[in-house]
Amino acid sequence: MENPNERKPHSEEKKAAAANGMFMLLLNCLLTLLIIARLALRLRGFAREGYSTEGLTALVLLCICLFVLMPFLFAGLRVLKPNEAYVLTLFGQYYGTLRGPGFFFVNPFTTAATPAQTEKAQAAAAAANQSSLASVLSGSSATQSAHKNKKLSLKTMTLSNDKQKINDLQGNPIEIGIVVIWRVVNTAKAIFNVDNYSEFLSIQCDSALRGIVRLYPYDVPGEEDERSLRGSSQEVADRLKEAIQEKVDAAGLEVLEARITHLAYAPEIAAAMLQRQQAAAIIDARSAIVKGAVGMVEMALAQLSEHDIVDLDNERKAAMVSNLLVVLCGNKDPHPVVNSGSLY
Repeated sequence: MENPNERKPHSEEKKAAAANGMFMLLLNCLLTLLIIARLALRLRGFAREGYSTEGLTALVLLCICLFVLMPFLFAGLRVLKPNEAYVLTLFGQYYGTLRGPGFFFVNPFTTAATPAQTEKAQAAAAAANQSSLASVLSGSSATQSAHKNKKLSLKTMTLSNDKQKINDLQGNPIEIGIVVIWRVVNTAKAIFNVDNYSEFLSIQCDSALRGIVRLYPYDVPGEEDERSLRGSSQEVADRLKEAIQEKVDAAGLEVLEARITHLAYAPEIAAAMLQRQQAAAIIDARSAIVKGAVGMVEMALAQLSEHDIVDLDNERKAAMVSNLLVVLCGNKDPHPVVNSGSLY
């Protein structure tokens, strides 16, 4: 049997009920002016006719409306810019999401929910609150400043984590860094399902990166069809994006792109791996040189025999092949010795 007290994760975002903010602002201003006019008439009546119980009661009610009710109604006004949203709660329950841009009036009892903040963000919020308090003491309103700290950004954002040291498929330690392009698509999940969605994304990126890197070697010299981190960067980026997206679906986030920004061997093995790469490059170059030299020798012998330029026995052919291979495969310029005597 389902436990009604069990906490369920939010999965659906709903639109918050809101009225036109400009209309409600004008209406509130008009009501405020009417209350002030009524209060002035009541005070004028006291000056002429004296005080009475009914008059004092009406005066108290007018003061309550002017100094308590009307500021409370003004608190329901919200301004949103493009790609901003308010996640509203009413007495602890999810009320709805208000998406901009525009000027809106919502239930004044609703409050904007915000994700948990890091220590750095808390320090910035404290500084903002202090500036808001200073503005209040100086006589200006801090309502919009307080609301601004509770807005949820829907803009496309970039996450660039620190470089990590991870072992690849062959066990070699490498340093790798990634950049992730993301945005919030479900505000209810982002606020209520995780404590801090930006930190949650950062941790999941590190976890997914470790899982993907361990499936590939850093490089496979001479094997063009073999997949590797360096040779299959697009495939690795696609798999990394899918892995991160699977992990952050519960937080209402969408991963637009994931790219590798840094890839290198760890410092402790970088020198040895560089020598290995140099040796592999030398072997590949020598293999290509020998293959070409054999083809050139074969072509030379075939043309000499075809045009009947010289008739060589097997021993002389072997000597000629040896000399040609030395000349063609050597890493230095040859110094030929001219034989001025007879062929035999």
